[in-house]
Amino acid sequence: MTSATPALTQTTQRLQSIDALRGLVILFMLLDHVRETFFLHHQVGDPMNIDTTEPGLFASRTLAHLCAPVFVLLTGLSAWLYGEKHQGQGAAAVFLFKRGLFLVALEFTLVNFAWTFQLPPSVIYLQVIWAIGLSMIALSLLVWLPRPALVALGLVIVAGHNLLDGLHFGPESALHVPWAILHDRGWLVVSEDLRLRTSYPVLPWIGVIALGYGLGPWFGRGSDARERQQRLLLTGAAALLGFAVLRMINGYGEAPWSGYPTATQTLMSVFNITKYPPSLLFLALTLGIGLLVLRGFERAGSARWISTLAVFGAAPMFFYLLHLYVLKLLYLACVALFGLNQGDYFGFDGIGAVWLVALLLAIALYLPVRSFARLKARRRDIAWLKYL
Repeated sequence: MTSATPALTQTTQRLQSIDALRGLVILFMLLDHVRETFFLHHQVGDPMNIDTTEPGLFASRTLAHLCAPVFVLLTGLSAWLYGEKHQGQGAAAVFLFKRGLFLVALEFTLVNFAWTFQLPPSVIYLQVIWAIGLSMIALSLLVWLPRPALVALGLVIVAGHNLLDGLHFGPESALHVPWAILHDRGWLVVSEDLRLRTSYPVLPWIGVIALGYGLGPWFGRGSDARERQQRLLLTGAAALLGFAVLRMINGYGEAPWSGYPTATQTLMSVFNITKYPPSLLFLALTLGIGLLVLRGFERAGSARWISTLAVFGAAPMFFYLLHLYVLKLLYLACVALFGLNQGDYFGFDGIGAVWLVALLLAIALYLPVRSFARLKARRRDIAWLKYL
């Protein structure tokens, strides 16, 4: 019993750190979606306009940049752990394919309706859930590659896809639809009454999910915690160093930064990077930070705040759907009570209110998310729960 206790503790810390990191980026996502709901009259571009974006808004949006890369990376990592638990790549491939299809269907239905409240929809935004779903379907095929080949492919996609930035195909081309889905963000006209917006081109995300799957053996049963943490430190630091070097020389794959009258604006320009599709520098910065935070969370052990973050990360899809509908209903209630106060939008006067509402919503949603996470852990006999 004495020798078993440390192993159990290390296993708990290893898996809880993953949920905690997922929970952290979920809270950043909540902040960004509160911004998109109540601060849309101060919309930001991609990359942002430094001359017109206040530092508080810039910082809020930049924090949200961590969400998709970290979540997709952890999706790949979790897929490897699922395969380890269920004896092999076959189980992981089947789960990835089925859950990927489920997420794609979810994007077209419950997720899009939560954003638009429009039936039938005139526009369907193919966003992060769509991108994760297609990435999971792609990974269901890639898991059969040898791990070195899979990691190499992921690196080639992440590092090399910016070479394709100048490649475009018009609506008359047979490649217009697949290229809009893979790399060239745009509009797809289905009919006079329906358009699709490929907000999240999926090719770079396939590279990220492949890299996440490649991390799996670092977290496998019997893996050494010190060795894992050393690898996370070196890999995260290398990614950040690569970002710094390429950014300082205004290198490949990103709009150049420039000096401004103030140090704050100059710093904003340096970190003003492209998300749609995510550039190499975007992914180097966000994944580098994510890996270092993951290491820090594991080293933090059983701290209370780690457990709290892990609650949000244990039921991510439930939280995602719940917070979208809560935000939409809050917005409609505010418009009904107070009217439109920002032209076509109801909105707050300052970014501080966005942070306050995000904090209050995180507190309010904690208990229902914890209850669902406990149900999910307790009722493993209910197959559909694992998809949430």
